[in-house]
Amino acid sequence: MFIQTETLDDALLQLYPQLLARSDGVVTASRGDTVEAIGALIEITDPRARLSRSETRGKLFSSLGELLWYLTGDNQLDFILPYVKRYKCETEDGKTVYGGYGPRLFGPPDQIANVITLLKQRPSSRRAVIQLFDKSDIAEPHREIPCTTNLQFFVRDEKLDMIATMRSNDAYFGLPHDAFCFTMLQEIIARTLALEVGTYRHFAGSMHIYRERWADAQHFVDEGYQSRVAMPEMPTGDPWPAIAILLDAEKRIRSGELLDVTTLGLSDYWLDLVRIIQIFFANGDQTILPSIADQFSFKRFRPYVLGRIRSENGN
Repeated sequence: MFIQTETLDDALLQLYPQLLARSDGVVTASRGDTVEAIGALIEITDPRARLSRSETRGKLFSSLGELLWYLTGDNQLDFILPYVKRYKCETEDGKTVYGGYGPRLFGPPDQIANVITLLKQRPSSRRAVIQLFDKSDIAEPHREIPCTTNLQFFVRDEKLDMIATMRSNDAYFGLPHDAFCFTMLQEIIARTLALEVGTYRHFAGSMHIYRERWADAQHFVDEGYQSRVAMPEMPTGDPWPAIAILLDAEKRIRSGELLDVTTLGLSDYWLDLVRIIQIFFANGDQTILPSIADQFSFKRFRPYVLGRIRSENGN
Protein backbone atom coordinates (compact mmCIF):
# COMPACT_ATOMS: atom_id res chain seq x y z
CA MET A 1 0.00 0.00 0.00
CA PHE A 2 1.34 3.43 -0.96
CA ILE A 3 -0.33 6.75 -0.14
CA GLN A 4 1.16 10.09 -1.15
CA THR A 5 -0.56 13.22 0.12
CA GLU A 6 0.10 16.76 1.29
CA THR A 7 -1.41 16.51 4.78
CA LEU A 8 -2.08 14.03 7.57
CA ASP A 9 -5.86 14.30 7.09
CA ASP A 10 -5.50 13.60 3.36
CA ALA A 11 -3.57 10.44 4.25
CA LEU A 12 -6.14 9.26 6.80
CA LEU A 13 -9.00 9.85 4.36
CA GLN A 14 -7.32 7.49 1.91
CA LEU A 15 -6.01 4.99 4.45
CA TYR A 16 -9.13 4.24 6.47
CA PRO A 17 -11.39 3.20 3.57
CA GLN A 18 -8.67 0.92 2.21
CA LEU A 19 -8.28 -0.79 5.58
CA LEU A 20 -12.01 -1.03 6.27
CA ALA A 21 -12.54 -2.63 2.88
CA ARG A 22 -10.52 -5.59 4.20
CA SER A 23 -13.04 -6.42 6.93
CA ASP A 24 -13.56 -9.87 5.46
CA GLY A 25 -9.94 -10.70 6.32
CA VAL A 26 -9.78 -10.19 10.08
CA VAL A 27 -6.47 -10.86 11.83
CA THR A 28 -6.51 -11.62 15.56
CA ALA A 29 -3.67 -9.77 17.29
CA SER A 30 -2.59 -9.56 20.93
CA ARG A 31 -5.04 -6.73 21.63
CA GLY A 32 -7.97 -7.94 19.54
CA ASP A 33 -9.25 -8.37 16.02
CA THR A 34 -7.88 -6.05 13.34
CA VAL A 35 -7.97 -5.35 9.64
CA GLU A 36 -4.49 -4.71 8.37
CA ALA A 37 -2.26 -3.94 5.43
CA ILE A 38 1.18 -5.53 5.40
CA GLY A 39 3.79 -3.05 4.22
CA ALA A 40 2.12 0.38 4.15
CA LEU A 41 4.00 3.54 3.13
CA ILE A 42 2.55 7.01 3.66
CA GLU A 43 4.34 10.05 2.23
CA ILE A 44 3.36 13.50 3.52
CA THR A 45 4.83 16.38 1.56
CA ASP A 46 3.84 19.09 4.08
CA PRO A 47 4.87 17.68 7.48
CA ARG A 48 3.64 20.81 9.28
CA ALA A 49 0.10 19.80 8.29
CA ARG A 50 0.24 17.39 11.20
CA LEU A 51 -3.03 18.34 12.88
CA SER A 52 -6.49 17.04 12.08
CA ARG A 53 -9.43 19.43 12.24
CA SER A 54 -11.79 16.49 12.52
CA GLU A 55 -13.84 16.34 15.70
CA THR A 56 -12.80 12.70 16.06
CA ARG A 57 -9.11 12.96 15.12
CA GLY A 58 -8.11 16.36 16.51
CA LYS A 59 -5.72 15.05 19.19
CA LEU A 60 -3.72 18.21 19.83
CA PHE A 61 -3.42 17.90 23.61
CA SER A 62 -2.48 14.23 23.86
CA SER A 63 -0.12 14.48 20.89
CA LEU A 64 1.71 17.46 22.38
CA GLY A 65 1.86 15.69 25.74
CA GLU A 66 3.45 12.64 24.14
CA LEU A 67 6.02 14.81 22.34
CA LEU A 68 6.93 16.55 25.60
CA TRP A 69 7.29 13.13 27.26
CA TYR A 70 9.84 12.18 24.60
CA LEU A 71 11.69 15.46 25.06
CA THR A 72 12.06 14.93 28.81
CA GLY A 73 14.33 12.02 27.94
CA ASP A 74 12.46 9.96 30.52
CA ASN A 75 9.83 7.20 30.60
CA GLN A 76 8.03 8.13 33.82
CA LEU A 77 4.39 7.07 33.93
CA ASP A 78 3.24 10.05 35.99
CA PHE A 79 4.28 12.47 33.23
CA ILE A 80 2.32 10.89 30.37
CA LEU A 81 -0.71 9.57 32.27
CA PRO A 82 -2.69 12.85 32.34
CA TYR A 83 -2.32 13.12 28.55
CA VAL A 84 -2.77 9.47 27.52
CA LYS A 85 -4.68 7.32 30.02
CA ARG A 86 -4.02 4.03 28.22
CA TYR A 87 -0.42 4.01 29.46
CA LYS A 88 -1.78 2.98 32.86
CA CYS A 89 -2.14 -0.49 31.34
CA GLU A 90 1.39 -0.45 29.88
CA THR A 91 3.41 -0.13 33.08
CA GLU A 92 5.04 -3.09 34.79
CA ASP A 93 6.24 -1.38 37.95
CA GLY A 94 3.61 1.36 38.33
CA LYS A 95 6.27 4.02 37.82
CA THR A 96 7.71 3.71 34.32
CA VAL A 97 6.79 2.51 30.82
CA TYR A 98 9.39 0.05 29.58
CA GLY A 99 8.88 0.99 25.92
CA GLY A 100 8.89 4.77 26.52
CA TYR A 101 10.84 6.59 23.81
CA GLY A 102 12.53 9.27 25.94
CA PRO A 103 15.51 7.22 27.18
CA ARG A 104 15.81 5.52 23.81
CA LEU A 105 16.05 8.85 21.99
CA PHE A 106 18.17 10.81 24.46
CA GLY A 107 20.18 8.03 26.01
CA PRO A 108 22.75 7.53 27.02
CA PRO A 109 23.86 7.50 24.32
CA ASP A 110 22.00 10.59 23.08
CA GLN A 111 20.91 9.45 19.62
CA ILE A 112 19.33 12.81 18.74
CA ALA A 113 22.61 14.63 19.47
CA ASN A 114 24.60 12.00 17.56
CA VAL A 115 22.41 12.36 14.45
CA ILE A 116 22.69 16.16 14.57
CA THR A 117 26.48 15.97 14.90
CA LEU A 118 26.73 13.47 12.06
CA LEU A 119 24.62 15.54 9.68
CA LYS A 120 26.54 18.71 10.52
CA GLN A 121 29.78 16.95 9.64
CA ARG A 122 28.50 14.91 6.69
CA PRO A 123 25.20 16.27 5.34
CA SER A 124 24.97 13.59 2.62
CA SER A 125 25.29 10.74 5.13
CA ARG A 126 22.97 7.75 4.99
CA ARG A 127 23.91 6.74 8.54
CA ALA A 128 21.69 9.20 10.39
CA VAL A 129 19.57 6.48 11.97
CA ILE A 130 18.00 6.40 15.43
CA GLN A 131 17.27 2.91 16.73
CA LEU A 132 14.24 2.64 19.01
CA PHE A 133 13.51 -1.10 18.91
CA ASP A 134 16.27 -3.17 20.50
CA LYS A 135 17.01 -6.88 20.11
CA SER A 136 16.50 -7.29 23.85
CA ASP A 137 12.88 -6.10 23.59
CA ILE A 138 11.66 -9.55 22.57
CA ALA A 139 14.10 -11.56 24.66
CA GLU A 140 11.49 -11.60 27.42
CA PRO A 141 7.84 -10.50 27.64
CA HIS A 142 6.93 -6.86 28.29
CA ARG A 143 3.57 -5.10 28.37
CA GLU A 144 4.79 -2.37 26.03
CA ILE A 145 7.66 -2.44 23.55
CA PRO A 146 8.32 0.21 20.91
CA CYS A 147 6.15 0.06 17.81
CA THR A 148 8.76 2.24 16.10
CA THR A 149 11.87 0.40 14.99
CA ASN A 150 13.89 3.36 13.73
CA LEU A 151 13.93 6.96 12.51
CA GLN A 152 16.17 7.96 9.60
CA PHE A 153 17.11 11.43 8.41
CA PHE A 154 18.41 12.66 5.07
CA VAL A 155 19.67 16.11 4.08
CA ARG A 156 18.75 16.63 0.45
CA ASP A 157 18.35 19.92 -1.46
CA GLU A 158 18.87 21.93 1.77
CA LYS A 159 15.91 20.18 3.38
CA LEU A 160 15.64 17.50 6.07
CA ASP A 161 13.66 14.44 4.99
CA MET A 162 12.62 11.83 7.52
CA ILE A 163 11.52 8.19 7.44
CA ALA A 164 9.80 6.58 10.43
CA THR A 165 9.69 2.80 10.30
CA MET A 166 7.17 0.95 12.44
CA ARG A 167 6.91 -2.75 13.13
CA SER A 168 3.22 -2.20 13.93
CA ASN A 169 0.93 0.84 13.77
CA ASP A 170 -2.58 1.41 15.07
CA ALA A 171 -3.95 3.58 12.25
CA TYR A 172 -6.74 5.09 14.34
CA PHE A 173 -5.04 6.02 17.61
CA GLY A 174 -1.33 5.62 17.06
CA LEU A 175 -0.75 7.07 13.60
CA PRO A 176 -2.02 10.62 14.30
CA HIS A 177 0.10 10.77 17.46
CA ASP A 178 3.16 9.33 15.73
CA ALA A 179 2.89 11.68 12.76
CA PHE A 180 2.60 14.69 15.08
CA CYS A 181 5.51 13.72 17.34
CA PHE A 182 7.86 12.57 14.60
CA THR A 183 7.29 15.53 12.29
CA MET A 184 7.86 17.85 15.25
CA LEU A 185 11.16 16.05 15.89
CA GLN A 186 11.91 16.39 12.19
CA GLU A 187 11.35 20.14 12.37
CA ILE A 188 13.33 20.50 15.61
CA ILE A 189 16.32 18.75 14.07
CA ALA A 190 15.91 20.68 10.82
CA ARG A 191 16.00 23.98 12.72
CA THR A 192 19.06 22.80 14.68
CA LEU A 193 20.79 22.17 11.35
CA ALA A 194 19.53 25.49 9.85
CA LEU A 195 17.54 23.58 7.23
CA GLU A 196 14.00 23.61 5.93
CA VAL A 197 11.64 20.69 6.53
CA GLY A 198 11.43 18.20 3.67
CA THR A 199 9.15 15.20 3.12
CA TYR A 200 7.97 12.88 5.89
CA ARG A 201 7.63 9.18 5.09
CA HIS A 202 5.94 6.73 7.43
CA PHE A 203 6.31 2.99 6.85
CA ALA A 204 4.51 0.29 8.86
CA GLY A 205 5.05 -3.44 8.64
CA SER A 206 1.48 -3.88 9.88
CA MET A 207 -0.86 -0.91 9.48
CA HIS A 208 -4.12 -1.83 11.14
CA ILE A 209 -7.38 -0.74 12.78
CA TYR A 210 -8.83 -2.64 15.73
CA ARG A 211 -12.42 -3.84 15.38
CA GLU A 212 -13.56 -1.59 18.24
CA ARG A 213 -12.48 1.44 16.17
CA TRP A 214 -13.99 0.48 12.81
CA ALA A 215 -17.11 2.57 13.35
CA ASP A 216 -15.03 5.54 14.54
CA ALA A 217 -12.80 5.33 11.47
CA GLN A 218 -15.85 5.18 9.21
CA HIS A 219 -17.33 8.20 11.00
CA PHE A 220 -14.14 10.14 10.29
CA VAL A 221 -14.42 9.29 6.61
CA ASP A 222 -18.13 10.20 6.58
CA GLU A 223 -17.36 13.64 8.03
CA GLY A 224 -16.04 14.47 4.59
CA TYR A 225 -13.10 16.62 3.65
CA GLN A 226 -11.44 18.17 6.67
CA SER A 227 -9.90 21.62 6.45
CA ARG A 228 -6.13 21.63 6.15
CA VAL A 229 -4.36 22.77 9.28
CA ALA A 230 -0.65 23.39 8.87
CA MET A 231 1.10 24.63 11.99
CA PRO A 232 3.19 27.78 11.57
CA GLU A 233 6.90 27.41 10.89
CA MET A 234 9.10 26.83 13.89
CA PRO A 235 11.31 29.90 14.45
CA THR A 236 14.74 29.74 12.88
CA GLY A 237 17.76 29.26 15.09
CA ASP A 238 18.59 26.77 17.82
CA PRO A 239 15.27 25.46 19.25
CA TRP A 240 16.73 23.68 22.30
CA PRO A 241 16.78 26.65 24.72
CA ALA A 242 13.08 27.24 23.97
CA ILE A 243 12.35 23.53 24.45
CA ALA A 244 14.02 23.63 27.89
CA ILE A 245 11.83 26.59 28.88
CA LEU A 246 8.74 24.83 27.50
CA LEU A 247 9.42 21.70 29.57
CA ASP A 248 10.01 23.78 32.70
CA ALA A 249 6.78 25.70 32.05
CA GLU A 250 4.89 22.40 31.72
CA LYS A 251 6.22 21.30 35.10
CA ARG A 252 5.19 24.56 36.74
CA ILE A 253 1.71 24.55 35.17
CA ARG A 254 1.18 20.90 36.12
CA SER A 255 2.02 21.77 39.74
CA GLY A 256 -0.78 24.36 39.77
CA GLU A 257 1.18 27.55 39.19
CA LEU A 258 -0.76 30.34 37.47
CA LEU A 259 2.03 31.11 35.06
CA ASP A 260 2.34 34.46 33.30
CA VAL A 261 3.65 33.21 29.95
CA THR A 262 4.75 36.67 28.86
CA THR A 263 7.59 36.47 31.39
CA LEU A 264 9.17 33.41 29.72
CA GLY A 265 10.99 35.28 26.96
CA LEU A 266 9.69 32.95 24.24
CA SER A 267 8.56 33.71 20.71
CA ASP A 268 4.86 33.51 19.83
CA TYR A 269 5.34 30.00 18.39
CA TRP A 270 6.57 28.53 21.68
CA LEU A 271 4.22 30.66 23.80
CA ASP A 272 1.28 29.11 21.96
CA LEU A 273 2.47 25.65 22.99
CA VAL A 274 2.70 26.82 26.61
CA ARG A 275 -0.87 28.12 26.33
CA ILE A 276 -2.03 24.72 25.07
CA ILE A 277 -0.53 23.16 28.21
CA GLN A 278 -2.26 25.78 30.37
CA ILE A 279 -5.59 24.93 28.79
CA PHE A 280 -5.03 21.21 29.23
CA PHE A 281 -4.39 21.51 32.96
CA ALA A 282 -7.10 24.14 33.53
CA ASN A 283 -9.67 21.34 33.89
CA GLY A 284 -12.45 23.30 32.25
CA ASP A 285 -12.03 26.42 34.39
CA GLN A 286 -14.29 28.85 32.55
CA THR A 287 -12.73 31.82 34.32
CA ILE A 288 -9.43 31.42 32.46
CA LEU A 289 -9.99 29.25 29.37
CA PRO A 290 -11.53 31.91 27.10
CA SER A 291 -8.87 34.48 27.98
CA ILE A 292 -6.07 32.00 27.25
CA ALA A 293 -7.70 31.04 23.95
CA ASP A 294 -7.87 34.69 22.92
CA GLN A 295 -4.10 35.06 23.39
CA PHE A 296 -3.13 32.52 20.72
CA SER A 297 -0.91 33.94 18.02
CA PHE A 298 -1.91 31.04 15.76
CA LYS A 299 -5.68 31.46 15.75
CA ARG A 300 -6.34 28.03 14.29
CA PHE A 301 -5.48 26.45 17.64
CA ARG A 302 -8.64 28.04 19.02
CA PRO A 303 -11.12 25.40 17.70
CA TYR A 304 -9.25 22.70 19.64
CA VAL A 305 -9.70 24.78 22.78
CA LEU A 306 -13.40 25.23 22.13
CA GLY A 307 -13.68 21.49 21.57
CA ARG A 308 -12.02 20.86 24.91
CA ILE A 309 -14.39 23.30 26.63
CA ARG A 310 -17.34 21.44 25.11
CA SER A 311 -15.85 18.14 26.24
CA GLU A 312 -15.27 19.40 29.80
CA ASN A 313 -18.88 20.63 29.90
CA GLY A 314 -20.20 17.28 28.75
CA ASN A 315 -21.53 18.63 25.43
